[in-house]
Amino acid sequence: MTLDSSTNESILEAARIFVQEEASKHSDGHDWTHIQRVTALAVRLARHMGADPFVCELAALLHDVPDEKLNDSLEAGMAKLNTWLDNQPLLEPSTREVVVNIISTISYAGGQGAAVDSLEAQVVQDADRLDALGAIGIARTFAFSGARGREMYDPSLPPREQMTREEYRNGRSTTINHFYEKLFKLKDLMNTSYGKELAQRRHEYMVQFVEQFKQEWEGMDR
Repeated sequence: MTLDSSTNESILEAARIFVQEEASKHSDGHDWTHIQRVTALAVRLARHMGADPFVCELAALLHDVPDEKLNDSLEAGMAKLNTWLDNQPLLEPSTREVVVNIISTISYAGGQGAAVDSLEAQVVQDADRLDALGAIGIARTFAFSGARGREMYDPSLPPREQMTREEYRNGRSTTINHFYEKLFKLKDLMNTSYGKELAQRRHEYMVQFVEQFKQEWEGMDR
């Protein structure tokens, strides 16, 4: 192992220890297993697309630390992230800047998020979005909704469109509506060619699930 790769691995291991402790506080689909899956996907996509695997892995590990859903505020979350980064003397300042920029721009935020401007950011965003799709995405959606006390379905409550960030975070909705408000849109928002390929298969599985759910809800399944 070269000096650079040894240094990078030391930073990644420190991040794993920090994030695993942080993620252990959550059982709403933003737990340590989510971080592990997103990180593995980010490394896989990075290698496939020619992005920097170290930057992608570190950003993927840390991406949920400042999430405003998991903190008192976005500012509190960013302060937590920056405090940890301040204690990583081996991390190059330029790499830190890139990682923070990735984490700051990849959130869906009701579709109001800024476009990502680097291949590494595209890779990490795709990896995070892929974990919101398919069988895992379905399970995470119901886990999050259950943790927040959100009802599964109400046919009288239509999916919301053109939401502000605040409306997306705090407005009334249902678990099934979340598929229309976010999850079904993700396949068309993927950045990388490989990410789009993986997203399409997961998207189709979710569509079948929601169709079956509605049939069973109405007692019309065959």
